[in-house]
Amino acid sequence: MNIDATAVKTLREKTGVGMMECKKALKDAEGDLEKAIVILRTQGIAKAIKLSERTAREGKIFSYIHHSGKIGVLLELGCETSFSAKTPEFDELGRELCLQITASSPLYIRRTEMPEANLSKEREIYQKQLEGTNKPQQILEKIIDGKMEKFYQETCLLDQPYIRDPKLTIEKLIAEKIAKIKENITPIRFVIFKQGE
Repeated sequence: MNIDATAVKTLREKTGVGMMECKKALKDAEGDLEKAIVILRTQGIAKAIKLSERTAREGKIFSYIHHSGKIGVLLELGCETSFSAKTPEFDELGRELCLQITASSPLYIRRTEMPEANLSKEREIYQKQLEGTNKPQQILEKIIDGKMEKFYQETCLLDQPYIRDPKLTIEKLIAEKIAKIKENITPIRFVIFKQGE
């Protein structure tokens, strides 16, 4: 079943859930918006999103240095209470995010941090790549949107496939922890150190 981009956008606005999860839920619900919301709520994702709106004032700094000693990561991971910051689930998530950042070198945590000029430049590059293909404009737009999604997966931590389970995005991994801990958890900032750079 082909899912309309407008329906995905509407579901995302209603639930706050990531685009890929919204698209999957709409496919599973055969395009029915209300059924898709129920699917997301059943999975615990929509509830986690509500929790994610609360302020994360506590947290920890996590670090990881690769065994080669040539790359390291510092990550500030926020949560709502100092109690949650001491849980094994929170510690495990912090370690996993450090490994993810080390392995995939994202540039940003979320899409909204990316400067608009960078996004426009990327779209322009993709448009130039497709010049002269004689495809209808609607198809070209879909191709460019697909390339932009791939770009987000490469550059934004929350959009990246989880290195231990590529079917799971980092955003969904965090949402699962939020659902378990019952508090907002959010990566606040990170720095990657590479020897010689």
